Amino acid sequence: FLKMTRVKRGNVSRKRHKKVLKLSKGFRGAGSVLFRTSNQQVMKALRYSYRNRRQKKRDFRSLWISRVNAAVRRFGLNYSEFMNYLK
Repeated sequence: FLKMTRVKRGNVSRKRHKKVLKLSKGFRGAGSVLFRTSNQQVMKALRYSYRNRRQKKRDFRSLWISRVNAAVRRFGLNYSEFMNYLK
């Protein structure tokens, strides 16, 4: 039969746990203390932050459009007409 060498991975596990717990600092309840719940919370938080970095661009664009629209209406234009005149 095959003999397998012993794998020592105490450091790997501890490093991973510490990394996750560091990312979850400031979370409420067990989310910042226990590894398993912390890991779930961190993964969810990272998904949200990825999604919201893209969402932020859309939000600011719509805010910008509504501000420009409000400003050009004083001159009897609307946003689309104004953008058309800029071209």
